[in-house]
Amino acid sequence: MSDQDTICAIATAPGRGGVGIVRVSGPDASRIAKLCTKRELKTRYATHCDFYSNNSVIDQGIAIFFQNPHSFTGEDVFEFQGHGGPVLLDMVVERCLQLGARLARPGEFSERAFLNDKLDLTQAEAIADLIDASSRQAAQQAMNSLKGAFAKEIDYLVEQLTHLRIYVESAIDFPEEEIDFLSDGIVESKMNDLLKHFAVVQEKAKQGSTLREGMKVVLAGKPNAGKSTLLNALAEKEVAIVTDIAGTTRDTLTEHIHINGMPLHLTDTAGIRETDNEVEQIGIQRAWKAIEEADRILLLIDSNTWSEQEIHEQWPDFFANSELKNKLSLVFNKVDLCTQAPKSSDQVPSFQLSAKQGSGLEELRQHLLDTMGLSSTTEGGFSARRRHLDALQRAYELCEAGMLQLKTLCAGELLAEDLRQAQEALGEITGRLSPDALLGKIFSSFCIGK
Repeated sequence: MSDQDTICAIATAPGRGGVGIVRVSGPDASRIAKLCTKRELKTRYATHCDFYSNNSVIDQGIAIFFQNPHSFTGEDVFEFQGHGGPVLLDMVVERCLQLGARLARPGEFSERAFLNDKLDLTQAEAIADLIDASSRQAAQQAMNSLKGAFAKEIDYLVEQLTHLRIYVESAIDFPEEEIDFLSDGIVESKMNDLLKHFAVVQEKAKQGSTLREGMKVVLAGKPNAGKSTLLNALAEKEVAIVTDIAGTTRDTLTEHIHINGMPLHLTDTAGIRETDNEVEQIGIQRAWKAIEEADRILLLIDSNTWSEQEIHEQWPDFFANSELKNKLSLVFNKVDLCTQAPKSSDQVPSFQLSAKQGSGLEELRQHLLDTMGLSSTTEGGFSARRRHLDALQRAYELCEAGMLQLKTLCAGELLAEDLRQAQEALGEITGRLSPDALLGKIFSSFCIGK
C-alpha cells in the first residue's frame, strides 16, 4: 500500500438507507469518475447522472468531483451519492476497484487530510469524537476541536516556548553581549505565565476528556444498603433487580446515564461482606476491582444501623488508602426510615437520601457533576483524549523542571533542553512531531469511510 494509491470506500453507515455514498480519493479519481459516469464532471458541481459498469447502469444519483487541493483529503476526490442499498454500494465499490482503486484502510481519508496539511491531529481525532459523541455537549466539544480550538491553545503554548528558547539560547550562545538572563527576572516571569496557561489548558483538556469518555462511578457497600435501588433511581428505570434478600446482586452491573448531558458509567456491585459462598466471593472480588478502577466511589451506608466508629472499623480500606479516600463519598441511604439523621462526615463528602423515595437525589447528582468539574456550558471547551493529557502533563513537568534548574542551579543549558523537550511533547498532540507508529494507531480507530 502507498500514500500515492487511489483509495475508495463506502462513506455512509452500514445497512440500508435512502442515500449511500461511495468516496474515491487519489490521483486516479478524475479518470475513475469519467469512466463511471461517462461524462466530464465540472469541479465542485453536483451532477445528476447514471453510474456505469462498462455499458450497464448500476445506479442513478449525484456525482461530485473535487479537484486538489480543494477537497477534504487535499487530493482529487470523487463522490457518488446514490441509493443506500448495500448491494448497490458494493457494486459501485467493485467497479472503482476494477478501474484501479484499492479499498481504503480505516481512517485513511482522514489520515491523508492530515498528511496533506488539511487537518492537524486534534482536528482529525475530533472527527471520530464527533461521530461517537453520546451527548450534545460532547458533540459541541468535538466540533470546537474540529474548528481548531484545541490546536489554537497548543499553538499558543508552542509559540511561548519558542520565544523562551530563543531568549535563553541566544544568551547562552552570545555571552559577550553580557545579557544576564539568569537574574534579570524576564525568563522567570515568562515561565510563570507559561505555567499558569498550561494549567488552564490542562483543566480544559481534562474536562474535554471526561466529557468524551465519561466518569466511572461505583456504588459500594454492605448487602441491602440500597445500591441497586440507587442505581435504578439515578438511571430512572428498572435496571437492577431489587429484593430484601441479602446478596441479590452477585456481579457488577454497569448502566450508562447522562446528568444534564454529562456522561456517567454507574456500576452496581455485590454487597461486600465475609461469606463462604463461592459465587458471592467472586462477585465481591469483582466489586473491589471496580472500586479500584473507579473515578468516584459512592459508599452506601444504611442510616438505620450506622455509627461513625463502625464506618471506620468496617471500611478501613477506604480511609487508610489515600487514593481511595480521595475519590470517596459517603451516601447515607434510607433516611426516610430512621428516627435520627446521621451526621455529616468531616473527612469525605457525605449525603443523606432515600433512594426509594427519591429525596436527596438532586444534591447527589449535583455532587457528581461538581466532581467531574463540568458545567452545562461548552463554550470555549474542546474534546481531548488520554494521550493529549499525558503529553500536556509531560510538557508541564518539563517546564517545572526547567524552572527549578533556573532557580537553584542557574543552569541555562539545562533549562534550554527542558524547553526543547516540552515543545516536542506538545508537538505530539497536533501531530507535527508524531512518530509513524502513533499516527497508525490513531487513524486505525476510525471507520473505513473516514
